[in-house]
Amino acid sequence: MRRRSAWLWSAALAAYAFLYLPLIIVVVYSFNDSRLNAEWVGFTLDWYRKLAHNEEMLTAAGNSLLIALMTSVVSTALGTMAGVAMYRYRLRLLPVLVLTPIAIPEILMGVALLIFFVLLDFTLGIVSVTLAHIAFCIGFVAIVVRSRLAGMDESLTEAARDCGAAPWQAFRYVTLPLIMPGVIAGALMAFTLSIDDFVITFFTAGAGTVTLPLQIYSMIKIAVTPEVNAVSTLLMLLTLALIVIASRLSPTLFRSEQGGPS
Repeated sequence: MRRRSAWLWSAALAAYAFLYLPLIIVVVYSFNDSRLNAEWVGFTLDWYRKLAHNEEMLTAAGNSLLIALMTSVVSTALGTMAGVAMYRYRLRLLPVLVLTPIAIPEILMGVALLIFFVLLDFTLGIVSVTLAHIAFCIGFVAIVVRSRLAGMDESLTEAARDCGAAPWQAFRYVTLPLIMPGVIAGALMAFTLSIDDFVITFFTAGAGTVTLPLQIYSMIKIAVTPEVNAVSTLLMLLTLALIVIASRLSPTLFRSEQGGPS
């Protein structure tokens, strides 16, 4: 038993080291006082100062934030309605329609959306990227909201209906406040998925639109400089912060739907 336990611990540590050591190296070398990442020269904050004055990077960051905000608002509204419908009506086709964008590979969805926009003669840009992000974020929001509904006490809604509340009133004043942590968690997840998406954005952005992931990609084609490490570190911190907030607001997200309310 001891040998097996030691082997399992060693395998787990090796797996986590493989996952997180590259991220730690990126963060550490974003403070390296050298344009080359071959060796550590000294500590500096110059790369973060340069980012603050990099017009191309600021434009790309602004585009990413705008797209992520619009995506999170629209996909949260549509995803909430889809999650409620999936939970209430048990339709067989609805889960397939809502969850298929999650299941298919991103590159396949990116190519399909590109062909769709071309067939419609739709100009590629911020709007096309936003529509593409909404398409694959709705499913994630629906899953979070449905998970929250599964842990809700239905007797509260039934009591509101017994007291004379209309279906919309029961949803607005009873159901929606109870599932609001899940709705907010879904919005944060949609924002996170949108702001750091590369594959779908690459196919639907067009020539004149640059987002933060696309800008980072164009920079690393030349060399992985500390400036790239710095912007990657900031993006990583933002993504991790949003994921932590989402998990705090909806702790039942990673639990079985048969569990009780959080």
